[in-house]
Amino acid sequence: MKFSARLAFCTAALLGLAACATNQAPGASAPAGALDKTLQAFHWDMEKATDGGGLPLEGFSSAPPDKRVRLNFVGDARPGAPLLVVERLCNHISAGYTLDGDKLTVSRAVSTAMACSNPALMQLEQSVATKLSGVHRVQLVDGGQPPRLVLQLASGERWYLNGTPTAATQYGSAGETMFLEVGPELKPCSHGVMKDAQCMQVREVKYDKAGVKTTTGEWSAFYGMIEGFSHQPGVRNVLRVKRYTLAQPPADASRFVYQLDLRVETETVRSR
Repeated sequence: MKFSARLAFCTAALLGLAACATNQAPGASAPAGALDKTLQAFHWDMEKATDGGGLPLEGFSSAPPDKRVRLNFVGDARPGAPLLVVERLCNHISAGYTLDGDKLTVSRAVSTAMACSNPALMQLEQSVATKLSGVHRVQLVDGGQPPRLVLQLASGERWYLNGTPTAATQYGSAGETMFLEVGPELKPCSHGVMKDAQCMQVREVKYDKAGVKTTTGEWSAFYGMIEGFSHQPGVRNVLRVKRYTLAQPPADASRFVYQLDLRVETETVRSR
């Protein structure tokens, strides 16, 4: 008997923001082009935020680590129209942005509309969405490893953020989006150093622009792992993944790195 649950395609870019802090942002501003490249190369995770008088805004720092505000500057979201995307709250918030020197202009923010059971998180989300739009100042802190960013809002607040390299930065390539169907059972690997191990069974799936499945490849053993995904016996998945090519892969290892982006389909298969 089969019990299936279909998960719809996610159309919004899910990326991140976070704010980090210092009372003063030392160092001269980088040229807008170089600064924008740095902004887009990292996820920016909130460390703390302060009001116009330098007092901490508790709502930003009191949230658990997995609910701290995360910002992503997405240059390829739309041709000629980069997006600033906020993640880790109840909903995903996004807005177009432009950069002129250290002046960051953010357009009106839009948000998904999921219900939130955490009143404090919902209040924080509403505050972020309201404050995001406007003309702000952004500056990298000199010598930060990982980099640190100070975002001074039009309201006078300062958000202090820590940078975490995106996968494209980490692996040195933009990555390729593809869809993989992962079978419900592991099977013996067929060759190589893993021939005595158990491998996931995977085949590539392709969709048209309307999201309709067009072709399905042949099953083959998958030698490696998909970051963010754990195989469960008896569960079939179709995954949207990002595949990155390593410039210098380790010996006897794949030249590709796979990261989970979205579960498109999940089906639990139970034998009688």
